[in-house]
Amino acid sequence: MNLKFKKPSKETQLAMSEVAGGKNRDIDYQKIAQEKLAGMTNHKFSKLLSSGNAAIFTAMNAIDGAIMIPDQGAWNGFKQIARFLNKDLIVVKTDKGLITQEYLSEILNSSSNIGALFLTSFAAYTAEQDISGISDFLHEKDIMLVEDASGAIGDDILADGKYSDIIIGSTGSPKIVNVEDGGFITTSNEEVLEKSKLLLKSFKTGNITACGISSELDFAKENLKKSIEATSYVKNNLSDEFDVFHLDKRGINVILKTDDAKKLSYDLRHELVLDSHGMITKCPNYNRLKEKAVAIEIKNLDISCLNKDNLDEIVEIIKKYQ
Repeated sequence: MNLKFKKPSKETQLAMSEVAGGKNRDIDYQKIAQEKLAGMTNHKFSKLLSSGNAAIFTAMNAIDGAIMIPDQGAWNGFKQIARFLNKDLIVVKTDKGLITQEYLSEILNSSSNIGALFLTSFAAYTAEQDISGISDFLHEKDIMLVEDASGAIGDDILADGKYSDIIIGSTGSPKIVNVEDGGFITTSNEEVLEKSKLLLKSFKTGNITACGISSELDFAKENLKKSIEATSYVKNNLSDEFDVFHLDKRGINVILKTDDAKKLSYDLRHELVLDSHGMITKCPNYNRLKEKAVAIEIKNLDISCLNKDNLDEIVEIIKKYQ
């Protein structure tokens, strides 16, 4: 089994190298990529940025009022950037990363002047949020929804501007739009971009990265589909031996409950070896779940590795440590 860490497609690598070498420099890849992003997210406006954190910074800067974030299963950059911007930060209790109206109501009944909820499309990368339901509930209270769609861009349900007021994301590695650099923000609220006009200028990315993002967006839908299908396959084939978190939810990684996360993660890191980086995350971990667990990061695998033979072998290796 030859497992590889996710790389940009060959088409994207070639396109970026040609721009870096001086070819097609007169093409405005910023405009092309931004138009594709706006179309994919059903938003009027989009901007490319230097990173996912730059996108969070830009979005959060434009929010008036307190910021809500999940108590787990999100991105620790939410907390760090909110504190840097001196935003009031409210942590929302979740159902193992999943936002529920019940827990949102508890916060809204005891707090005021809340500007937005920041969340990731997939809680802990393993379970899709009820974006449409959350959106309807927040909008009744005049609160904005900001969705980090780094792991869901190209989806038919998630990363949709019909529900999320602002969609942000990273195009670094190993994301669905995988350029190893860059990020984006989309919205239909022009005031959001106006409030962060200086940041958008400061965080602007270059034409080589824009070229890569434009190219990778063409493969996003299929890449995401394959990642979700592979994750579902692994989840279902481990469910008899392990307690799999959010078994019935779509996601792009698998999180297994265990009494000894340190040992299981150690063993699996030595068995599931990629050509660079890794695919095992030990929990408790804010970015995943605050549980004794191990995350199998299917999202880290190159699309070429997501075939049945490899997935079956991954499953059999993990089963040895049940």
